[in-house]
Amino acid sequence: MATPLGFEPRITPPKGAVLPLHHGVSRFRILDWRFWIKSQSAKSEGRNFLGQNDDSPIPETSLYFWFAFMKELSVENVHETIADKEIVRGLSLRVPRGEVHALMGPNGSGKSTLAKVLAGHPDYQVTKGKVMMDGENLLELEPDERARRGLVMAFQYPSEVPGVTIANFLRAAIQSRLPEGEELEATDYYAKLYEKMELLGMDRSFTSRAVNEGFSGGEKKRTEILQLAMLEPKYAVLDETDSGLDIDALKTVAHGVNSLRGPDLGVLLITHYQRLLNYIIPDHVHVMVAGRIVRSGRKELALELEERGYDWAREGAAEPVLR
Repeated sequence: MATPLGFEPRITPPKGAVLPLHHGVSRFRILDWRFWIKSQSAKSEGRNFLGQNDDSPIPETSLYFWFAFMKELSVENVHETIADKEIVRGLSLRVPRGEVHALMGPNGSGKSTLAKVLAGHPDYQVTKGKVMMDGENLLELEPDERARRGLVMAFQYPSEVPGVTIANFLRAAIQSRLPEGEELEATDYYAKLYEKMELLGMDRSFTSRAVNEGFSGGEKKRTEILQLAMLEPKYAVLDETDSGLDIDALKTVAHGVNSLRGPDLGVLLITHYQRLLNYIIPDHVHVMVAGRIVRSGRKELALELEERGYDWAREGAAEPVLR
């Protein structure tokens, strides 16, 4: 059953269920048995699953639609301007948790602008559309609130923070996300930090270095992925993670991203080139040209794009694309 927006809901299957993995298979019929049991129990007590009386104006069946759209980062018909110039125009995109979506496109297409919109950069104004994260309007939240809700962005050009060590920087970031009055245990923190650094091939001496100060391009990108590993977000926006990396650093960063993949993390991977996708295999690939997505497909789309170029993507668009 398709939703009014044309996307099929994703329902968590029962443990042990075997789902076909090929594209286009409806998952809506596979309902989570836990919801069914709770629903039946509630009915026996004269209320519905939401705790309401049976005469509630909200249909219980709408719960399934509500639940299906909760665990995703959703961009719907977003238009964005900076200095009165429209950069993103009518872009729609969904990144469910558990999936990696690659966003490709030429320079100036608006990819990094979209990333800044998601992060809450004050210079970028959304004039139309909405951005939802797990059912909550992201545009109503300040950048720090978005981070606390579980959104992390890895920057194309990470800034230097002189005088602040990586260890203290990450510790402050994690502490800020804890409930008020709860303190981060130092022993547990450093055990986790060293574990993640080893995963990324980073020497422990990095912990005493100032954030990104004097770092090579590869060291900066590894530090960004280290932040991602330590913060354990629900969604990660990786803006040009492969920019400025040699092949060894690229493989190391890709290994770090792949080690973090799982059902609780959705990734939007922004890149120019297909080479990164040799190491981080995306679930879906989207091509962005002149502020909107003109093509979407599986990983094979990136290979076709590498062969044919972005002019081919423009020509295949359903409507004219501004150059």
